[in-house]
Amino acid sequence: QVQLVESGGGLVQAGGSLRLSCAASGSISRVNAMGWYRQAPGKQRELVATAASGGRTNYVDSVKGRFTISRDNARNTVHLQMNSLKPEDTAVYYCNADGQYYRGTLYYPFYSWGQGTQVTVSS
Repeated sequence: QVQLVESGGGLVQAGGSLRLSCAASGSISRVNAMGWYRQAPGKQRELVATAASGGRTNYVDSVKGRFTISRDNARNTVHLQMNSLKPEDTAVYYCNADGQYYRGTLYYPFYSWGQGTQVTVSS
């Protein structure tokens, strides 16, 4: 199986910055897309940003120009640089990845989530 471990959440004032990181580990053969989602209290989980293995990125409109997603394919890590944070960015942020892992000589698809990291932006 593949595990995702996030780090970098915390408390910041409005206008501040945080950088989230996520590392994938396990018997990984290939990682396709990696991304970040968030879930605020009482709301559904929403996509924040994704990065394909080839480099194409996608952002939800509310974070465009403020957040930047980046990947290190060699290390199976993904980062989310969050600038100009707003109180409405407060949520639990989850890392997500899909791809392929191996067990012996067999290969299987994976679709994994991290445990989540809290981001709180005070006004």
